[in-house]
Amino acid sequence: MRLNSTFLYLALAAGTLSLASCEKGNKGFDKTKSGIEYQLFSSEGGKYSRKEVAATDTAYKSRIGKVLALNVEYRTAKDSVLFSSRKQQGTPVMVPLQELTTKGGLEDAISLLQPGDSGVFRFNLDTIFAKSFRVPVPPFMKKAGNVMTVYAKATKLMTRDEAMVEQQKMMAVQQQKMMAYAEQQLKKDDVVLQDYIKKNNLKAQKDASGIYYVVAQQGTGAKPKSGQTVSVQYKGTLLDGKEFDSSAKSNGGKPIEFPLGVGQVIPGWDKGIALLNKGTKATLLIPSTLAYGQRGAGADIPADAPLRFDVELVDVK
Repeated sequence: MRLNSTFLYLALAAGTLSLASCEKGNKGFDKTKSGIEYQLFSSEGGKYSRKEVAATDTAYKSRIGKVLALNVEYRTAKDSVLFSSRKQQGTPVMVPLQELTTKGGLEDAISLLQPGDSGVFRFNLDTIFAKSFRVPVPPFMKKAGNVMTVYAKATKLMTRDEAMVEQQKMMAVQQQKMMAYAEQQLKKDDVVLQDYIKKNNLKAQKDASGIYYVVAQQGTGAKPKSGQTVSVQYKGTLLDGKEFDSSAKSNGGKPIEFPLGVGQVIPGWDKGIALLNKGTKATLLIPSTLAYGQRGAGADIPADAPLRFDVELVDVK
């Protein structure tokens, strides 16, 4: 299993870190020779105190080759949360510590942290994207201002072997939490979908997976099997009627093709399309746990949103 070193890439999310309260005590930032503005805090007995960084941190050399577990959060100049490892991943990120080849970037900032330390780092957007992300600054971030703030809390320093074991444990715990959440959310979604069916006077059938389907026009062909390629015309909407996608918009009016049952589409499609005969037109009502779940999808599909798809199984190959 590969250690997670991709935390440098931003993803939209929501959440806060408890270490954010550290900043309230002292608004002033120190600055490293490489230009990083920082506030560093160490914890003793559950209380945080301001920490200074030596001009040369020789101790970092002893940490090279090891892995640091971090809770991290990115914020825009307007204090909007861009990414939170606690909220978006549910686990710390695992960062392999390497020789510093670039000064003034995130790697340089992380080198200041010892296990148990918390830090607040403030970067110029152009500088941090050039040095650490190596991609252009997203326009929406520029609009918020030319500053990005990173909150980080170092939880544990490990060897690579220890980190592999730790990550496997964290993933197992996270998987259990996700399964428990999905089980409860499925029950909530079922109540919502039943209410939707009743209000819209639909004659729906329910699959064991939790999907409801309404056949508008029964096809005469065979039902597709896992691994077969299917062609599908579709329109996807939220239950309030807002359209978020369709084959008409995204595929020029042509049906999309995909192999069934191999995970190339959301689980609700793999399960729902398999219920239909070739030539069938139907409505699939899919619980959020078989769609985009807790994370949603972009700005159009909120978290925990049950979805409606009007589909036609055009062909089975």
